[in-house]
Amino acid sequence: MITVTEATATAGALRRLADQGVSIWLDDLSRRRIESGNLAELIRTKNIVGVTTNPSIFQAAIGSGEGYEEQLADLAARGVTVDEAVRMMTTADVRAAADVLREVYDATGGRDGRVSIEVDPRLAHDTRATIAEARQLAWLVDRPNVMIKIPATKAGLPAITEVIGAGISVNVTLIFSLERYREVMDAYLAGLEKARAAGLDLGGVHSVASFFVSRVDSEIDKRLALLGTDEALGLRGKAALANARLAYEAYENVFAGDRFTALAGARANTQRPLWASTGVKDPAFRDTLYVEELVAPGTVNTMPEATLDAAADHGDVRGDTVTGGYAQARADLAAVERLGISYDEVVEQLEQEGVAKFEAAWQDLLGAVTKSLDSKGVDGE
Repeated sequence: MITVTEATATAGALRRLADQGVSIWLDDLSRRRIESGNLAELIRTKNIVGVTTNPSIFQAAIGSGEGYEEQLADLAARGVTVDEAVRMMTTADVRAAADVLREVYDATGGRDGRVSIEVDPRLAHDTRATIAEARQLAWLVDRPNVMIKIPATKAGLPAITEVIGAGISVNVTLIFSLERYREVMDAYLAGLEKARAAGLDLGGVHSVASFFVSRVDSEIDKRLALLGTDEALGLRGKAALANARLAYEAYENVFAGDRFTALAGARANTQRPLWASTGVKDPAFRDTLYVEELVAPGTVNTMPEATLDAAADHGDVRGDTVTGGYAQARADLAAVERLGISYDEVVEQLEQEGVAKFEAAWQDLLGAVTKSLDSKGVDGE
């Protein structure tokens, strides 16, 4: 049992983060976390106001089998396909988490209290199938605080517009480049315009744009280390923050522009930047680096639990660390380019790898569920 004093001490840095306008979402979900009351506890004690999931998270949760035995047995008895089984289990978890977060959703007018679920990653390059899957997931979860995750691939962009245009809230994922981020914002605005033309209430449509952080440093720093010069080594740990800060500058420009201003008059919401992949992968860096250095109003930081705990324990939240750094951010990325490391090549590679990793995790999940269904089917006779 956590006392009030312990909770206050634990959440001090997290409270300061929230006070700076950063919404803290948990980048993890499992049935055990929901049923044990852990998610509700994190909401109470660590300022968690949302949850994100992805295929890797579900692969780890469902692949363990813990908490899913009864549902797996029922699904096996019905003779469902593995794809249907996975869809039933993942949407059940998201629905339950959405219920836990419903009070946050109501209290924030729909801004937070959100739970994200991703379309099947095998559909990342199929616009029509992505749209259909997004509608199906929204219908299956059947909660107003669900967000459907759509990857920011070329095929994903028109899907974002169509799904937003249908009044479904969207979390756009796997954004690595500034150019693609601008295309994502354009797709969102086009969706709002479509929704307005259809007579929908724009106030009920929300979106976040998940800009991936640590993977940028992982790839660029690997290339800097191969160069090995003092100049190259001095740039390690700077590219990802520079990229994210310039993304925030783009966000400010777009949502202060005339196109959004016209939509804001119809109660439209901005599409908030969400910092994803915030777990630090290089032990040489401070484990709270992508929390402390990306503090800006109107953002979301989705953290794996280890990063959340580190931020609560020793996070140094010292105010806005983004909006004053645009010139330095441009200088840092330019310095990387001068060393022969192509920004465009890196972000394109990261997008391809991101989709591939989620596809691989999904295939692993399907394989694990297939074995479980086969086992339950035999044992249940």
